[in-house]
Amino acid sequence: MSSEQISNRLEKAVRFARVAGRHTLEYFQRDNYQIETKQDATPVTIADKSTEALLRRFIEEAFPNDAILGEELPTREGESGFRWILDPIDGTKSFVHGVPLYGTLVAVEFEGKAVVGVIYIPALDECVYAMKGGGAWYVRGEGGVPQRARVSNCATLRDALVLTTDEKTFHETQRETSWARLLQSAKLTRTWGDCYGYLLVATGRADCMIDPEMSVWDSAALQPVIEEAGGVFSGWNGAREFSTGDAIATNPALYPEVRSHLNQN
Repeated sequence: MSSEQISNRLEKAVRFARVAGRHTLEYFQRDNYQIETKQDATPVTIADKSTEALLRRFIEEAFPNDAILGEELPTREGESGFRWILDPIDGTKSFVHGVPLYGTLVAVEFEGKAVVGVIYIPALDECVYAMKGGGAWYVRGEGGVPQRARVSNCATLRDALVLTTDEKTFHETQRETSWARLLQSAKLTRTWGDCYGYLLVATGRADCMIDPEMSVWDSAALQPVIEEAGGVFSGWNGAREFSTGDAIATNPALYPEVRSHLNQN
């Protein structure tokens, strides 16, 4: 793996995410699709499936030897050591209700490590992207100038804005007491969730985002973005990985206090 190989994939990943994200706007806040329910009881639409198919076509043409893992379509094996991890619409529940806080996630993994991440919010035209060792960058609007993305310097929960995707998942995972402790300690809590919450952390507009339940396509793109913005991304167990099944994203100063609240008995 060379830096040129990674930067080439980052450039393409940003472009692919933007084009695919704009494709979702052909369905957003319209009545030209039906909502189906998957086996895990989560919604899916033709917008999810067609957007992932579009991303896959771009990747297969540009990197025919790379593997692809996506939320909606079958896994594609590869031989290069690189694997793309895709979530075409992260926040389908927001999408189907006409809420603009959903995103398109594109990640590139090499030998188990996320080396590229892109979060694109189509309805707001906000994008934050990163490659390992290259910093995190934030762009708003098609012709916007990339600005360095940095996490906040908030040092204590009593001054912090803490986000999560859905309070219900804490009850479903028997972790409601962890969320209750954060509610009591944080200055402000909101459910500006899914990938948009992590974009807010990466750009310093929120101080912490936590989720008790995450799939790899939810989290792979987030890790390089948060880390390259100067933050910490880990599982609740402290492992600096995207495959733990849960997530913490915050700045280094807040991280110990957040983890202590989440992992008390």
